[in-house]
Amino acid sequence: MHVTLTHFVALASILFVLGLINLATRRNAIGVLLGVELILNASNVNLVAFSRYGIGGMEGHAFAVMVIALAAAETVVALAIVLAIFHHYRTVDVDRVSKMKL
Repeated sequence: MHVTLTHFVALASILFVLGLINLATRRNAIGVLLGVELILNASNVNLVAFSRYGIGGMEGHAFAVMVIALAAAETVVALAIVLAIFHHYRTVDVDRVSKMKL
């Protein structure tokens, strides 16, 4: 079986939908961050696949590396915020935190 661009786009679509479902259903802040990471990984799969099967060179790969660096920086900042919220409220439940006043 030959792997085509359609297979990669289908995989990226599945990852994107799973990330959206995770964002919509999770109450835990760590789970929400995992959903964001799934969405970013879906975009990386699309970037690399279109770079591989499209006309051009390594542009998609370069953008994918930038997205990975952005995701790493976003994860560090978000985990620092989650840690500060946990120290203040003693919970990482985003519904409970959003209803509390500082």
